Amino acid sequence: MPAQLVQIAAAPDLVDQVYRALLDAISNGSLAPGERITQEDLARRLAVSRQPVLQALRLLKKDGFVLDAPGRGLLVAPLDVEWTRQLYQVRGALEVLAARLAAAQRAPIDRRLIERGRRAARGRSVEAMIEADVAFHHAIYAASGNPLIAQGAGQHWVHLRRAMGAVLQSVPQRESLWDEHEAIAAAIGAGDVERAAQLSEAHCTRAGETLSMRLAERLSSPGDHA
Repeated sequence: MPAQLVQIAAAPDLVDQVYRALLDAISNGSLAPGERITQEDLARRLAVSRQPVLQALRLLKKDGFVLDAPGRGLLVAPLDVEWTRQLYQVRGALEVLAARLAAAQRAPIDRRLIERGRRAARGRSVEAMIEADVAFHHAIYAASGNPLIAQGAGQHWVHLRRAMGAVLQSVPQRESLWDEHEAIAAAIGAGDVERAAQLSEAHCTRAGETLSMRLAERLSSPGDHA
């Protein structure tokens, strides 16, 4: 039985709503990597007409989330380990820049973001873990004072969320990641530019290596054809 998608009401921005609903479903795995999808089926499951689904699928294809399927229809783009590594390389550069700029201003990072992250790490909701992680890093982007960092990083996060959702439940060091986050926030608040940059670079490198390794293990496991 196909996974249920949340039905949405008609509105002037219906195409954007459909795009967001499908992107969320791809990110959280409701639409699995490699799954064949059709315009007709998605329109039925979302309770909308085919036209906004067609336009949303065109946007998702342009953004690399869906691909042409052999024959008819489309398929959800498979997860790719090398692509994930490359995303983390670019993300790491932006994280270091954001940390440097934020530390230069001694910008305070809200302690509640770290407390939220620790609670999520102790729980079982992968979605809560991802949202807490995203919120923390976006707080640093905002503290940098350069809006282009958040804009650039946001393009990568939508892809990274897919890989994180696929493997985060099996990563045993989830709470230790928040020790790293706390150290980064402390360095930024203290105005220690070099330490904030070094900690951010090390954090992204470790996170990227761990995520790529777990993703490779998942994709090579028996019965996983994503």
